[in-house]
Amino acid sequence: MSIDLTTPALLFSTISLLLLAYTNRFLALATVIRSLHREYLETSDPVAAAQIVNLRKRVHLIRDMQTLGVASLLSCTICMGLLFAGQIAIGKGVFGLSLILMVGSLAMSLWEIRMSIGALNLQLGDMEK
Repeated sequence: MSIDLTTPALLFSTISLLLLAYTNRFLALATVIRSLHREYLETSDPVAAAQIVNLRKRVHLIRDMQTLGVASLLSCTICMGLLFAGQIAIGKGVFGLSLILMVGSLAMSLWEIRMSIGALNLQLGDMEK
């Protein structure tokens, strides 16, 4: 496989957009958590408490998704430096690492999306009774 500076550069826009989406999800969840926390303090609603538990797990997942995404971007940058310095073999390895980190981030994103269904099911549970 041939690799040049443009190969890892292709991931920059993808990773940047993913990090933006992750940040938006984090901010939205933080707002919901604050609202549910206020509701729980006022009413001691067990559904709100269960929602907060679910949302806390999701926020931690988003933190981990962001960590892997930033590590992937950092690996791409290092890869480009190595390729620029003529270290093709090491650059390929670092590029492979950045791909693995991105796959890990995406897999966690999928897991977090699936967990969001759990939060919705908690909210809608009273309609099924």
